[in-house]
Amino acid sequence: MNVIGRHPATVAIARFFEYDHLPPHLQAVSKPSADLAQAMIDALPDGTELTVGLRKLLEAKDCFVRAALPPR
Repeated sequence: MNVIGRHPATVAIARFFEYDHLPPHLQAVSKPSADLAQAMIDALPDGTELTVGLRKLLEAKDCFVRAALPPR
């Protein structure tokens, strides 16, 4: 994610949207959330609402990735 010059809170949460470490089928699930996170970081100023919005998006992304895991 491109977070150069952004507030430390934005930088801290943005790292959790990385998906290169995931297997390909989970990358496909995670990438749209990372793309949206980057779009919001690019479009909005740093602040509480951006950080909270990114946190909620991260929670949703985690749910989507877990939904794509095989059942136990």
